[in-house]
Amino acid sequence: MSQRLDWNQYFLTITRQVAERSTCNRAKVGAVIVRDKNILATGYNGSPAGLPHCTEVGCLIYQSKTPSGEVEENCYRTIHAEINAIAQAAKNGVSIRDADIYVTHTPCIHCFKVLINTGIKRIFYEKEYKLHTVSELLVSTDVLLQKVEV
Repeated sequence: MSQRLDWNQYFLTITRQVAERSTCNRAKVGAVIVRDKNILATGYNGSPAGLPHCTEVGCLIYQSKTPSGEVEENCYRTIHAEINAIAQAAKNGVSIRDADIYVTHTPCIHCFKVLINTGIKRIFYEKEYKLHTVSELLVSTDVLLQKVEV
């Protein structure tokens, strides 16, 4: 008989399923916002509702440089999973203050800044993604960033 998942593993497993809805050709990312063991909102990376998806018309990539000179590539079409989950909560009038978020990958610096401002207290993730970009912010905030083994 298999061992029962703990709560972090349970929500991260759901987050993986949410990521399967992604319409990004480059990475499937999912996010689930939770408070008191209840799911408040979900999100995955993809285009805004009703607009063409990367899977249909291709990515619209742009390059930018970080302050250290590292070149990053991002897609103009795609909204990140964390932002989509926050938008879903806002659209439905659901407060996410003091909630947790489960994400398949560590948030990018932009999503991390937005999560701080929304009042999210803990960010649980499975895979590291550009973790070094948020390290400076981590030391200046009360938000916990924690890896979960599934």
